[in-house]
Amino acid sequence: MAIIGSIEYFKEIGDIKFEGKESKNPLAYKYYRPNEMVLGKKMNEHLKFAVAYWHSFGNTGNDPFGVGTKVFPWNHQSDPIQRAKDKMDAAFEFISKLGLEYFCFHDFDLIDEGNTLSASEHHLQSIIAYGQQKLKGTPIKVLWGTANLFSHPRYMNGAATNPDFKVVAYASAQVKNAIDTTIALEGEHYVFWGGREGYVSLLNTKMKKEIEHLAQFLHNAKDYARSQGFKGHFFIEPKPAEPSKHQYDYDAATVIGFLNQYGLADDFKINIEVNHATLAGHTFQHELQVAADANMLGSIDANRGDYQNGWDTDQFPTNLGEVVEAMLVIVQNGGIQGGGVNFDAKTRRNSTDLADLFYAHIGGIDTFARALLITEKVMTHTDFKKIVDHRYSSFDAGKGKAFKEGILDLLALHQIAHTQGEFKPTSGKQELLENIINDCI
Repeated sequence: MAIIGSIEYFKEIGDIKFEGKESKNPLAYKYYRPNEMVLGKKMNEHLKFAVAYWHSFGNTGNDPFGVGTKVFPWNHQSDPIQRAKDKMDAAFEFISKLGLEYFCFHDFDLIDEGNTLSASEHHLQSIIAYGQQKLKGTPIKVLWGTANLFSHPRYMNGAATNPDFKVVAYASAQVKNAIDTTIALEGEHYVFWGGREGYVSLLNTKMKKEIEHLAQFLHNAKDYARSQGFKGHFFIEPKPAEPSKHQYDYDAATVIGFLNQYGLADDFKINIEVNHATLAGHTFQHELQVAADANMLGSIDANRGDYQNGWDTDQFPTNLGEVVEAMLVIVQNGGIQGGGVNFDAKTRRNSTDLADLFYAHIGGIDTFARALLITEKVMTHTDFKKIVDHRYSSFDAGKGKAFKEGILDLLALHQIAHTQGEFKPTSGKQELLENIINDCI
């Protein structure tokens, strides 16, 4: 049963149930059955779906060319504390009706920032107390929390990388409060997204100094959280640019190098977002594979961009073929490490009905659930893995294995090349592999 507050905000919509692929009901799951066993685990263990608090309950459809188009009934109260409680009531009702267990938040998604740091801390304490009441006796949990270190004008030149120490100190206090909030609400993990941790012009930037300050900032945050008993992972979410010209968390490979260089790799993993991957000139699958190969695939933000629009559109994921390829990477690498599948996605500016929030999430959830089922079929009923493994089979024995183990030096390889003569190249069979996936779809 849905968790309803004093007001039922989505009263025209009941609990979303599984009805199967033949159902014509737009408010039902066609593929998502949380307890269905897939590849040895329940579907909801593969796919820990989370609702993004900011997009679903705070985004009113504004864009760089116009004000918001959506009027939410939980935003009517003038008092910021009551308005935050109303928003939390709506969030818990929505998440419960979807049958999900998780949400993610920024500090000032939960409640408005105050005019002073003390006022902000008072606001957070008020909504923490209310949130703790809401969480009692429910299956709903916090997947991860984070701090908004990019919206306020004080962060126009960054937060941890700001050239002014006063800003770095303020950002540190804000992160301390956000970590406290996450711990108080029993959040499982904590995320850093460097929205303005980068530069607009190198003419006035000391890049090495800024990156060193970022590393120190993350060490401080990590040490504080651990001192408070926080056991979860810290995630960094890469993005190449926008709003900065260049951000220091450009892509997964850049973040991995940074974490290793500054001694943070033991505590931090990576949260990969689809739209950020494509903005970096990569595919989502590529970024997943880079993170997985480094044992740092911690969580994902599920969305998509628009191939004809060069900015971060944060649309809900509905491209089944792309999600299948992503799930193949995730499944073959042992799954997501700790985190989940957060819908960091927003309904379109002209999708103004409350029901549109349900349609969007149902579509994204079913797309991932269907992709998981297709992945199971690819892995268990086709030669997909066998074909890929065969491509590298020359390294499994003999001279290829000796090379892999470092036994052969360059002179030995030179002699082998002379001895073996010309040879027939091994086919990559890309077309066959694509056909196998399409056949399973």
